[in-house]
Amino acid sequence: MNEHQVVTALAPDMGGLDPQGMTHRNMLYTSGQIGMTPRGEMSESFEEQAKNAFYNLKAIVEAAGSRLDRVLKVNIYLTDIDNSFKMSEVYGKFFRENPPARDVVEVQKLKKGALIQVSATAFVRLDS
Repeated sequence: MNEHQVVTALAPDMGGLDPQGMTHRNMLYTSGQIGMTPRGEMSESFEEQAKNAFYNLKAIVEAAGSRLDRVLKVNIYLTDIDNSFKMSEVYGKFFRENPPARDVVEVQKLKKGALIQVSATAFVRLDS
């Protein structure tokens, strides 16, 4: 099999059985990333959590040998759908041109009391 676990110190280790990401052939599948810093700190501010979640996602994508412009799909979970506009502002700073497909879903709770969680599927070039 061509499966490889992706690990980076630039995103938090959530512990447990969830790897930060997995590659299979030329695809990357990330686990959900919350707005926690790699040091395990989490702001109460939605905007800060959103920025941290997307920085974590970017770190994992890059650790897999890919880039944000190769992300094909992003799944976004919010504990308050009214934060969609704020999330979209942060999202636009990470995905400036040709943003990937995305789902935005409201959920009741997230790990560690987070306000946002993001995951992605990305293309990983074999020669990158």
